[in-house]
Amino acid sequence: QVQLVESGGGLVQPGGSLRLTCTASGRIAGGYVMGWFRQAPGKEREFVAAIRWSYGAAYYADSMKGRLTISRDNAKNTVYLQMNILRPEDTAVYHCAADRSGYSDSPSDYEYWGQGTQVTVSS
Repeated sequence: QVQLVESGGGLVQPGGSLRLTCTASGRIAGGYVMGWFRQAPGKEREFVAAIRWSYGAAYYADSMKGRLTISRDNAKNTVYLQMNILRPEDTAVYHCAADRSGYSDSPSDYEYWGQGTQVTVSS
């Protein structure tokens, strides 16, 4: 069993930045991929970014590429998502997730999920 807890969300003006944190308990190792997804009310979950736990290869959604940096600290069992130049359309609940089957951008492939942290981008 893997438990994930997100933090770092909040209210930010357009053009601002936030760093989200996901802390995991349980075994995160080997072929695990840690992903970030977002979900606005009434919409499906959307892939944001992912990182391979073992060696740090990163993947980003085309819609946010260039505005994101995903990273992890293996010793702290923690993954970070740095988001820059935020836009109102980035407003959503951001979830971290874990998948031990390999890289995927599909929410259905991730078996462990955090409760989410709210990000609101507004003037």
